[in-house]
Amino acid sequence: MTKPALDPRRHAYRDDLAAEALRAQIAAPRYMAGEVRQVVRASTGLWARPTPREGWATEVLHGELVTVYDERDGLAWVQLAHDNYVGYVAADALSAAVQMPTHRVIVPGTFRYAAADAKALTGLHLTMNALVRVEEIGTSFGRLADGGYVPMRHLAGIGTFADDFIAVAERFIGTPYVWGGKTRLGLDCSGLIQTAMHAAGLTCPRDSDMQRAELGTELEVREDLGGLQRGDLIFWKGHVGLLTDPVTLLHANATHMAVAAEPLKGAVERIARAGTPIAAVKRIGSAHV
Repeated sequence: MTKPALDPRRHAYRDDLAAEALRAQIAAPRYMAGEVRQVVRASTGLWARPTPREGWATEVLHGELVTVYDERDGLAWVQLAHDNYVGYVAADALSAAVQMPTHRVIVPGTFRYAAADAKALTGLHLTMNALVRVEEIGTSFGRLADGGYVPMRHLAGIGTFADDFIAVAERFIGTPYVWGGKTRLGLDCSGLIQTAMHAAGLTCPRDSDMQRAELGTELEVREDLGGLQRGDLIFWKGHVGLLTDPVTLLHANATHMAVAAEPLKGAVERIARAGTPIAAVKRIGSAHV
């Protein structure tokens, strides 16, 4: 079968199966409408292929909704609801009992407690942008639908967002670099950008090539690196970072193996020595910046 020019990262089709929604665009032996399920682990990795020994393509957070199109050998082939990413996740990380979330985690990380007490036993680690359903709001803790408790200071209602995505990104300085990661335990360059922008209520695709194509307005790349400002995104082939001020680059990178802030000029020179010049600079047009 000749594959159409649809990005398989965001369109659910394989040689043997396609999403029912793609019937008019994709010729496939069979189509499935899929079944909505919800992530019940703290997070789970998503692989582009059914090979869990490889690195992740992205990470899916607690409370996120996915559509399952196929399941075998302990893996579910899914499409994520929030950014349409397609791939394979552990089937036992998902539940068919969907609890529609009321709140979102707004700190880099928190825990689900066994009781509404700061000294209570902690359980599931919940990372920024994880989703939960709060059934009862107490003085300090919210009681979740599953019976656990989360500090209300660590949550915001669905639809309430941070004012500044750059400030959100800065909270992850020192976080280890993990390819495909999207939590304070580890994230990659585009995962940092997506996590911060989603926390600020801004639409952002997952991968750096998508972000370059779809975010902001392209600026001229000046030789002296002038004319830049806080919040601008700097793109190289396969890499992205953001400016915390006109001369400082914040990025998750494999040189530091962490999220690091460093002088923009030095980073540009180092990456250029490896044969990769700046590909584009994009300015995000938002009142949140």
